[in-house]
Amino acid sequence: MWRGLWTLAAQAARGPRRLCTRRSSGAPAPGSGATIFALSSGQGRCGIAVIRTSGPASGHALRILTAPRDLPLARHASLRLLSDPRSGEPLDRALVLWFPGPQSFTGEDCVEFHVHGGPAVVSGVLQALGSVPGLRPAEAGEFTRRAFANGKLNLTEVEGLADLIHAETEAQRRQALRQLDGELGHLCRGWAETVTKALAHVEAYIDFGEDDNLEEGVLEQGGSTWWWGRKTPHISPQRLPSLSLSACLLSPTADIKVRALEVALGAHLRDARRGQRLRSGAHVVVTGPPNAGKSSLVNLLSRKPVSIVSPEPGTTRDVLETPVDLAGFPVLLSDTAGLREGVGPVEQEGVRRARERLEQADLILAMLDASDLASPSSCNFLATVVASVGAQSPSDSSQRLLLVLNKSDLLSPEGPGPGPDLPPHLLLSCLTGEGLDGLLEALRKELAAVCGDPSTDPPLLTRARHQHHLQGCLDALGHYKQSKDLALAAEALRVARGHLTRLTGGGGTEEILDIIFRDFCVGK
Repeated sequence: MWRGLWTLAAQAARGPRRLCTRRSSGAPAPGSGATIFALSSGQGRCGIAVIRTSGPASGHALRILTAPRDLPLARHASLRLLSDPRSGEPLDRALVLWFPGPQSFTGEDCVEFHVHGGPAVVSGVLQALGSVPGLRPAEAGEFTRRAFANGKLNLTEVEGLADLIHAETEAQRRQALRQLDGELGHLCRGWAETVTKALAHVEAYIDFGEDDNLEEGVLEQGGSTWWWGRKTPHISPQRLPSLSLSACLLSPTADIKVRALEVALGAHLRDARRGQRLRSGAHVVVTGPPNAGKSSLVNLLSRKPVSIVSPEPGTTRDVLETPVDLAGFPVLLSDTAGLREGVGPVEQEGVRRARERLEQADLILAMLDASDLASPSSCNFLATVVASVGAQSPSDSSQRLLLVLNKSDLLSPEGPGPGPDLPPHLLLSCLTGEGLDGLLEALRKELAAVCGDPSTDPPLLTRARHQHHLQGCLDALGHYKQSKDLALAAEALRVARGHLTRLTGGGGTEEILDIIFRDFCVGK
């Protein structure tokens, strides 16, 4: 239905626009930039649908579709009757808003039509807009791309907007909103300013190092602590002994800032996986011996019957995955086969896949039957899986594990019976739900460590593109430190600055921009 409406609008834009020669006051001159229009609200029947335009003919389109013909006050809602400009037939009574550029989302003249959300109304308004000279249907992401081109958003803010539109959990929403508000972009601009200052003073030293009129103190603000072994253009070796110390050994202040920048870049790169997990989802694997209650826990956490639950051991023989929202974090939750020596080839394959998925997990939910801790399967699981993960050196990149003792409803008031020494664990009954709140709180803390906490952590790197440019900047700063030639040192700083500039959108190639903007819907 909606695809058909958009096709009609596109045909209307291509047809009458070329044949029509009418031109009223405010119409765009031939050759001016195109004005785009699109349905910006969700598709389907709804109470209100929002259709927006952007471009120089927006005001003309508003006058032609509404009566009276004068433009409403800027950024004030006005009730107007919309009519088809070709037939004069009424289309709808709608609220219209006029946003003259540059004070609009795109930086251009924009109009919003808030119409009733029935398909016939939306179709009629889209076809009417398509018949106005100078208007055409927007491409996917074109409104946001114009906002970027007009300096209303930088590239990291564009990515934050895309993530906000696709956010499914509370943590994703918080992270996307922080990026849209410019936190990552502001951080990158500060880094770029540090590199730019260092570069400016290094180039000043190259260009004016032999000039006796060089202002006193310029070199003392230099970009690095230069030592005698560096090659200095324009300065002959014979002159080096006669130069003042400040001309060869620059103040360490800016050099300290460059070194601090290296430390900051390294810290963000070490945290890069956390931001990507927050955007795409952390991998949580539920594992344990057969009949420990793994499938019951997966169904409980996902709030739907993902896995078959049966008292027969070995019911789950493949990896079952489902995306869930756990404590506000995006998670890909995996139910796996019980770890034991398989009695048949099918179950053996299931166990192999379970062990393979276990190695890929960000967080392991290790489950045991609290009433059967002394069994060989429980002891073997504790010795192999739980002990091996617990032996890893603690770091943000290592796997994390929560040990859950299920079937607590079968225990006596004294707790678990005799068995092996247990590491820290949680008691849970999937049958009664007792202990679920404690498990969810523990999951929240673990996932905050795995994905990062957007409420408190510094801006996270959510895309591989961010990681690539920060790594490139860090590598260039390494070349800068190692260079013994001032010209090469300056070039290394230029490369470092270029990576930071491209991260926020400066000097980006069209191919990269196309990839970023194609993730948007047509009306955004």
